[in-house]
Amino acid sequence: MNLENNLFQSIKTIILQSRERVFRMANSALLESYWNIGKIILEEEQKGKAKAEYGKATLKNLATQLTLEFGKGFDERNLNNMRAFYKAFPIWNAVRTELSWTHYRLLSRIESVEKQNYYLKEALQNNLNSRQLQRAINSLSFERVVHILPDKSENISIENLIKDPNIFDFLGLHQNEQNSEKSIETAIINHLQSFLLEFGKGFAFVARQQHIVTDTHDFFIDLVFYNYLLKCFVIIELKAGELSHQDIGQLDMYVRMYDDLKKGKDDNPTVGILLCTEKDETVVKYSVLNDKNNLYASKYLLYLPKEDDLKKLIEQDRLNFDLNSQEQ
Repeated sequence: MNLENNLFQSIKTIILQSRERVFRMANSALLESYWNIGKIILEEEQKGKAKAEYGKATLKNLATQLTLEFGKGFDERNLNNMRAFYKAFPIWNAVRTELSWTHYRLLSRIESVEKQNYYLKEALQNNLNSRQLQRAINSLSFERVVHILPDKSENISIENLIKDPNIFDFLGLHQNEQNSEKSIETAIINHLQSFLLEFGKGFAFVARQQHIVTDTHDFFIDLVFYNYLLKCFVIIELKAGELSHQDIGQLDMYVRMYDDLKKGKDDNPTVGILLCTEKDETVVKYSVLNDKNNLYASKYLLYLPKEDDLKKLIEQDRLNFDLNSQEQ
């Protein structure tokens, strides 16, 4: 048995090391490709300005052609992001390929070079994934810190690259959901997904950790379904820790964003469900429905899971997780 286990561990190590090299090379290639595209766009734009020929229509047409040829990742918004990337980091040798494209998209939006350098260093030193970097920027970490902390070991985890959806788009692959870290939140999301598909009325799975990009932010929605009986999207957000008004506001923002970006003209308003996994109290909240849809809201209740059922599911998952942790 020990021999078999040693054999398994040896092969596992080879596979993981090979996968790490592939993802690091792919990430480096993606960044260099996007940097060069941004350079060409900026140079053409500058030439166009001199000749009064370059405009938004040029970039829009280019985005349409590239998307038809290469698929996701080359829409007009992302081409603008590539332009901003090159403009913010005009020296390729200064680009740190340990960071992902999402990291650089966030950094490129910061106008101050001093702030950019601060958040770049923080991401490297503290192994921040893109969501953590976004939170640091939103919380005005730079403004609150008096001085830069001493250098630490710069080591961006390969997990941050493996989970970056841009790598999968760049390679034309689908992201493997099993790459997410094993945690109570992941266990609950797994259970919720299977629960709604098996016992829910009219639920069809759409996405996990769905990446939504706006001109100023990147968002990741934990779980998305479409309910074909209600003819609406249902988005679910999981919150670890104490629930705040900011979390509720964020869910409402996701609902509005989904209505703007994803809802079809024949679809009904999107429903948001916020689940809080705080140890002492499980909280389930639905997003506030539009007042004009009160009649439809009563129909929602016929098909959506009851708050008590969701609370029981979360509390059972947390209990199982705690028991398993004690046994290990």
